[in-house]
Amino acid sequence: MLSRAAITHPHTLYAQLREHTPIARIGDSGFHTVATWPHIEEVLGREDDFSANLTGVLYLGDSGQPACFELPQSGSATVIATADDPRHAVHRTLLQPAFLAAKIKAMEPLLRSWASATLAPLASEGGGDFTALAEQVPARAVAHLLGLPQEDMPLHRQWAMMGGDILAGKITSERLVYLAEQTTQMATYLAAQLDAVPNHIDAGAHSPILYSLAKAIAQETISREEAVGIAIVLFGAGGESTSALIGSALYRLAGDTELAEQLRRKPALIPLFIEEVIRLEPPFNFHYRTVRRACTLGGFDLVPGDRLMLLWAAANRDGARFVDPDTLRLDRRHSRQHLSFGRGMHFCIGAGLARLEAKIIVETVLTDPRRLELMTTPKPVYADSIFVRRFEQLPLRFAD
Repeated sequence: MLSRAAITHPHTLYAQLREHTPIARIGDSGFHTVATWPHIEEVLGREDDFSANLTGVLYLGDSGQPACFELPQSGSATVIATADDPRHAVHRTLLQPAFLAAKIKAMEPLLRSWASATLAPLASEGGGDFTALAEQVPARAVAHLLGLPQEDMPLHRQWAMMGGDILAGKITSERLVYLAEQTTQMATYLAAQLDAVPNHIDAGAHSPILYSLAKAIAQETISREEAVGIAIVLFGAGGESTSALIGSALYRLAGDTELAEQLRRKPALIPLFIEEVIRLEPPFNFHYRTVRRACTLGGFDLVPGDRLMLLWAAANRDGARFVDPDTLRLDRRHSRQHLSFGRGMHFCIGAGLARLEAKIIVETVLTDPRRLELMTTPKPVYADSIFVRRFEQLPLRFAD
């Protein structure tokens, strides 16, 4: 799982896990993978047994063996997606107005202008590294929702794309130091932005998220540390995950000319295409759960402190759940019934925005009549991460 080959081509391993070891212990690390749809669905329904708090992450230790990197239980480790009720409900209630369908729909003109402006130099040069397109639009969207200055976009993009680094599984001590420094810089920046929110501003449904967080701090609904943690999580969850989705969609388009032409002729199929990309290549391969108390799962005994890795990417190709599970099908019924955005109380609050951003970028790319192709050299490169399925290099070209 931690090898470069498995990171680049994970689905062979996931298929083996589904078939032979649906619940598998990873050495002596205390981590267990959960690979089938029924078992993951069961975990999501047993919140008394399994906590969403991010208490530790799997990584390749100095000995060359899988180990646990323990995380402090504060800040971004226990907010939104990694929070349990009742705090999770508080955080979600604060954020919900920012992600209402009407508000997301109102962002469409902005998203289209950003997509067109970012694509323009790539189109004029006949191609290039499309990670610029995949990364800039999501980073700008998150900053816009938070209410951050657009002139700081280079910083926003940098921070948005490092959100999953701590979960990559192959992190070096030097990288840990760098991430700690960057996280401190980001937290200081976001705290200053929170402090700059005018006291007289009444945070309403159309206000930036920072205004709602500042108001909640003033009302003692959340702490200042929680507010900063929420903003940090939104960068990674809204920036890196959507970038991963967009990159996967562009890669599919470039690798299948017939599919791209079909979508160009029938743009109404683009949302179905996006949904199948989300299912086949979840932006995040998995999320963690921590065992709260002694229990069993699929006949497997677990003890308090054990960690589970819920493999969305494996469950989304479970043949017991999906017909023709490894194939991208534009005629798939109930296309949104996958696990890439989670399920239940932790269903991704920004799923609608992610879908809209990906749809707009695919539409924008397809307005160019030229054929989108993969370059022979250099080749696409995935981020060296067991967690995020994101391209860090995506060289594509337009061919006449």
